[in-house]
Amino acid sequence: MDHALDKLLSKIKSQNPNSDLDPVKKAFALANAKHEGQFRVSGEPFIMHPLAVANILADMGLDTHSITAALLHDVVEDTDTSEDDIAREFGDTVALLVSGVTKLGKIPYTSNEDQQIENLRKMFLAMAKDVRVIVIKLADRLHNLRTLGSMPEEKQRSKARETLEVFAPLAHRLGMSKVKMELEDLSLKYIDPIGYYEIVDKISQKQSEREEYISGIISLLQSKLERLDIESHVEGRAKHFYSIYRKMFMQNKTIDEIYDLFAVRVIVNTDADCYAVLGMVHELFKPIPGRFKDYIAMPKPNMYQSLHSTVIGPNGVPFEIQIRTWSMHHTAENGIAAHWKYKEGKIGKTDIDSKLEWIKQLLDIQKDLTNAEDFMQTLKIDMFSDEVFVFTPKGDVVSLPAGATPIDFAYAIHSAVGNKMQGAKVNGKIVTLDYNLQNGDIVEIHTSNSVHGPNLDWLKIAKTSQARNKINQWLKKENRTENIAKGKEYFEKELKKSLIPVSYMNSEEFFNKLLTKFGFCQIDDVYATLGYGGSNATRLLTKFKELCKIDMASKVDIKDIAPEQFLVKTTSKANNSGVIVEGIDNCLVRISHCCNPVPGDKIIGYVTRGRGVAVHRRDCINITNANFSPEEQLRFIKVYWADEVESNFQALLCITATDRHSLLVDITTITAELKIPLKGLNARTTKNNLAIVEISIEIKNTEHLDTAIKKLKNVSGVISVVRRRQ
Repeated sequence: MDHALDKLLSKIKSQNPNSDLDPVKKAFALANAKHEGQFRVSGEPFIMHPLAVANILADMGLDTHSITAALLHDVVEDTDTSEDDIAREFGDTVALLVSGVTKLGKIPYTSNEDQQIENLRKMFLAMAKDVRVIVIKLADRLHNLRTLGSMPEEKQRSKARETLEVFAPLAHRLGMSKVKMELEDLSLKYIDPIGYYEIVDKISQKQSEREEYISGIISLLQSKLERLDIESHVEGRAKHFYSIYRKMFMQNKTIDEIYDLFAVRVIVNTDADCYAVLGMVHELFKPIPGRFKDYIAMPKPNMYQSLHSTVIGPNGVPFEIQIRTWSMHHTAENGIAAHWKYKEGKIGKTDIDSKLEWIKQLLDIQKDLTNAEDFMQTLKIDMFSDEVFVFTPKGDVVSLPAGATPIDFAYAIHSAVGNKMQGAKVNGKIVTLDYNLQNGDIVEIHTSNSVHGPNLDWLKIAKTSQARNKINQWLKKENRTENIAKGKEYFEKELKKSLIPVSYMNSEEFFNKLLTKFGFCQIDDVYATLGYGGSNATRLLTKFKELCKIDMASKVDIKDIAPEQFLVKTTSKANNSGVIVEGIDNCLVRISHCCNPVPGDKIIGYVTRGRGVAVHRRDCINITNANFSPEEQLRFIKVYWADEVESNFQALLCITATDRHSLLVDITTITAELKIPLKGLNARTTKNNLAIVEISIEIKNTEHLDTAIKKLKNVSGVISVVRRRQ
């Protein structure tokens, strides 16, 4: 342990000779004592984990506050030490960092649970206070992935998916490419081990050939740079495995068809040297048109700067060359972490605030998002998507997500520009508002004071949550009265469509259960949101209808009405459907498709106008939830199954199972063994690795159906089998 601590201290000292190492020593002593007797799944002492996280941060060159917090980041969560204890011993800054990392906990990936949005919000709130919180969290996740081999297989896949969904894109957004690439490669190793090792194997087979090729290019560049008297460092860089994997998957290529498996990087001292090297490279090698990018003049939102050019090398093999200064290189490798001012022991405020403006925007937008699915969609669009760079007529650069439109551009300039927008020109030509902006476009927005503001259709066109949020704010404020009336009318219409009495709209009991849950203060807020197309109000309406139907079902008592009032009673015989209608022979009988009753189900008949008797299950939602008038109630009639039914009946089963190979084969094998005709099949997978399979089968009665359900439940991986309405 002493040797491990000395190694960490020397690493910190090499990065910053003026560092105060006493807090680090003190934190290590406390963590070592508190974690004594605790072990990781691999069997190694638990203290090795916080020590490894601290080493990762030291390699990045972070300050001693961050490294101290890294050593203590599990102490509050896993021992009897409190946040107040940390504050007393190490100060408020370290306590804030430890608290921020502790409160993040686990961030679930693509989940509909309410906990997800809460954890994500905590993360961004913590980042807004001090971005070092998420840097420590990323280092923590990186070490966990490096040691994931000792975990159970399911845990490995879960952690890897979570990393690709949230943490790797977050590292990219913070410019931490070195961390991002390792997170992606390690995740791929557990999500698709066959694909991962296939790439590793094929790359290693041609490694010597590639090394010889790249060393020849490096030697040529170095000799030219010496003649130009440009001080430089030239190195080869292999494409990381996940990048190759994505290119193979998305472009359907074999590894032999991917030529840019490596790049040459030239690091120089000044911006002027970068452009001088670019000119020299284009003299030596022919550039490929359209494959040059100047990220020095137009930095990426994550602070990345470099010149990129793809050129044709010796033997006609293309390769990429990257040219940057040492300062750009440190930023490209470590992103936000490269901007710490070690001597002052704090973040330099000169340009960091502007670089993290997207966090503040995200926090403003998320106030209106109470649904986890909406919040995750916002993240994917605003934080994790690719960017396009467009220009204002004055030459200012605006970064937007790929697929952004002139509406997004207008609101990125200012909300007043968006609200008064009348039209747009791109590269001097008038375009439609749904035009997808491309890199390098010059965008000009035409405004007019006579424009009444954005309309509801803009929400379908806008790509960024910033634009959508501003549009929603305007619609809420300007058209509230109109939206309330429109939303109330829509609410009534939906209730009537579902055969629910409109009187339920006066039920404060039902509304009060839902208002807080869906983020509303009063009923008018629901109507107003419905009026301008808000998704939360639509979800509330769906839930409201469910509550109404449950309440209606609890009150319904379908009486057995004697048919003498409107039918001539005769002897009763079974018709072709196997159903006996009390008091009627040879009448037209229909088995209702809304509930598909089968022999064994409790049934009731309803005399329709001109289409005979419709037979429903007694628990059919169209019967129990309908508000029948006294006249309509007289149309109910007794029906029952004949003793012997020769017909077959259709039933719809919904099977939920863990997604796996051959699942459908096993399900259809069961139906074949039971000699049950399969009339239809529909299957899909969900984001959480579940398979939903719906099958329509022909059965004789409920006993036959129960046998099928029992057999299907025994299929490997099946979670539930439920009979559904057709």
